[in-house]
Amino acid sequence: MNSVCPLCLESQTQPFCSDKKRAYFQCQQCFLVFADRSTLLTAQQEKAQYDLHQNQLDDQGYRKFLSRLSLPLLTALTEEQSTGLDFGCGPGPLLAQMLTEAGKQMQVWDPFYAPEPQVLQQKYHFVSCTEAIEHFINPANEWSLWLNLLLPQGILAVMTKRYTDQNSFNNWHYKNDPTHISFFHQRTFEFLAQRDQLRLEFPADDVVLFKKRNT
Repeated sequence: MNSVCPLCLESQTQPFCSDKKRAYFQCQQCFLVFADRSTLLTAQQEKAQYDLHQNQLDDQGYRKFLSRLSLPLLTALTEEQSTGLDFGCGPGPLLAQMLTEAGKQMQVWDPFYAPEPQVLQQKYHFVSCTEAIEHFINPANEWSLWLNLLLPQGILAVMTKRYTDQNSFNNWHYKNDPTHISFFHQRTFEFLAQRDQLRLEFPADDVVLFKKRNT
């Protein structure tokens, strides 16, 4: 029995891959690949994995990594687009710090490290999400929230590795992280942009920008 796609809610999904730990399905509409939801970690186990990350605010290598998203995002923003939310910031919100240094007014949110509900009640010129979307159990929920958080002409900036085909997915190290459960293809982002009438750009490897229209 196939699972319903957790992103576009399409019922037409097919077995895509399996390994010793879990099975994966592919949506036939948006091409999201997602891990069998019966194999997920508990929230406590998931946080324990994140606590192992060593992403310090003074880590120059991490700063360079995040600049792959911050630079094209800052280029796309106008001077007037000054307010932003870093969604899924993790224990070390370096991206928010980098964007603050660039003159933006930043808020952060994370279900484990910054679960502040009031920041989700505001509107923003941009929302960023780096290496977090692949952890979402029901990404349809976050996607809908992001669109609601954005002001007209607002920008959504996402960084995540994209799969290309079934053969490469089978041997892909990225899927072996037990907290990685939702995997995006370029066609997935193209589907979302077309469905929700967003302008779409792929400015760098693993980076995608969506721009909301005026209304």
